[in-house]
Amino acid sequence: MRLSHQRMYERMLASDPTCNGHFFTGVLTTGIYCLPSCKARKPRRENVRFFPTCEAARAAGLRACRKCHPDDFARGADPVLQDVETLAAEIAAQPAAFADVRAIVRRSGFGSTRLFELFRQHLHASPADVLFRARLARARQLLIETDDGLLAVAEASGFESTSAFHEHFRRTTGLTPTAYRALRDGGPFTVALPADYALGYLRRALSRDTASVCERLAGDTYTAAIRLATGPALLKLELAPATVRAEVSTGSALEAHAIVTGLLGLDQDAEGFVRLVRKLGLARLVAGRPGMRISLTPSIFDGLLWSIIGQQINFGFACVLKRRLIERCGEPVGDGLIAPPTPDAVAALVPADLAPLQFSSSKAEYLIATSQLIADGRLNLDALRAMSATRAERTLLAVRGLGPWSVNYLMMRALGFADCVPLGDTGVTSSLQSLLQLSERPDVDATRRLMAVFSPYRSLATAHLWQLNQPIP
Repeated sequence: MRLSHQRMYERMLASDPTCNGHFFTGVLTTGIYCLPSCKARKPRRENVRFFPTCEAARAAGLRACRKCHPDDFARGADPVLQDVETLAAEIAAQPAAFADVRAIVRRSGFGSTRLFELFRQHLHASPADVLFRARLARARQLLIETDDGLLAVAEASGFESTSAFHEHFRRTTGLTPTAYRALRDGGPFTVALPADYALGYLRRALSRDTASVCERLAGDTYTAAIRLATGPALLKLELAPATVRAEVSTGSALEAHAIVTGLLGLDQDAEGFVRLVRKLGLARLVAGRPGMRISLTPSIFDGLLWSIIGQQINFGFACVLKRRLIERCGEPVGDGLIAPPTPDAVAALVPADLAPLQFSSSKAEYLIATSQLIADGRLNLDALRAMSATRAERTLLAVRGLGPWSVNYLMMRALGFADCVPLGDTGVTSSLQSLLQLSERPDVDATRRLMAVFSPYRSLATAHLWQLNQPIP
C-alpha cells in the first residue's frame, strides 16, 4: 500500500523499524538519507523528502547515513551487526582472553559508548553481561566434559578466583559447581532460590491453565510432561521457600536442569531491573514482587505454539485451543498428562484436522506451515538461542504468520531475550495507562517510546506490567 508523505513522516518520527526498506528518508539540510528507524535527530517536515530506493536518494545528490547504513540494509547486508556478532562469538569461544570490559572495547574498534549501545540493541545485554554469561557457559562445559579441579575450571573460564566463581555459578544455576558436575550421573537435584525469589508468582505462572493436560500444580508439587532429546518424560518439582527439588522420570538430568532454571528464570537480572525502576521513580511497578522473574516455556516449540495460538484471542480460549491440539497430536506420558506435540506431528496435519477443534483457517494454516518449516530443517529453533537478538528477530519475522507481537512474545518467553516488548499487547498498554496515569491507552508508537526507558530490561518490565493490577498471590 502506498504511503502518503504525512504517513511516512509520522513513521520516521516514530523511528518505526517495520518501515525499513519501504521508503528512505532524505534530509535536505544535511544532505544525507536514512532508514525510517534511524535514531539520529529528527528533521523538520519541510526539510524532508522521501525516496523509494537508495539509488533515487543518491540521484538527488544525497549520501548515505553513517549511523543507520541504509545501503547495507537495502542489499541485505549489516556489517555493524556482523561485527557485533563476530565479537560476541570471540567472547564465547575464549572468555578467559578478555580480562574485563575494557578489553572488549579495545578489541571491538568502537568507542565505549557506541559499543554499549550496539550490545544493548543487538544482544540485549551489556558487554559485562555478555562476558559473564560466556564465562559461565565455559565453566559448565568444563565441569561436564572434564574432571579438572574447580580452580582450573575457574581460571580457564576467566573468573578471578574460586570464591567469585562459586558465588556467581550458584546464583545463576542454583547449584554449586560440584553439584552441577554430579548431574552427569543423573538422579534428583535441588536448586537453591535467591533470597528475594517471588515464589507466589512462580506458582501463578505454573498454574495459568488449571485444566492443562500437560502440567499440574497440586499443593507444593508441580508435574509436567516435557520433551527431552531422548523423548517424552515427566518432570516433578517440589517447591519450597528457599529450594526446588527436581526429578525427571527418564533422560538427562543436565537437560532437565536447563529446563528447570528456565522455568525459574534464575539467570535473569531481577535486581538490576528493580534498581532501574526505582531510579525512574516507578517503584509501584515492582511493589510486592521485586524478585519476580519470567518463567520460560519448557521448549522453544512450546513457546512458538503459544505465540501463534494466542494471537488476537483471549487467554482462556487460547488455553482451550492448546489443550485440544495437545490431545489431538501429543503423546501420553503417564500420571494423566500428555507431552506437547513435536513439530513433525503438527506438520503432518492439514487445516481440516483443526477446524473441528475451533481453530480458525488462518491459525491452523500458520501452525502447520511453521511446523513444516521446522520439520524440514528450514527453521532451526535451537540455532535461535545462539543468534543475536536482532538476527533471531529477523529470522522469525520472515516466517509467515509471525508478526511483531508473536515474535517478541516468543523471544521473551521461550528464548529468554531480556529486552523485548510484544507491541500491541492490551495487557501492556492498559497497565502503562494505569502506571503512568495517562488519559488514554498508548498506541504502538507511544508504547515503544514509553517502554524505551526500561531498556535493557523491557522483557521484565512487560512481565511486571502484566501483573500490575493483579492481586498479590
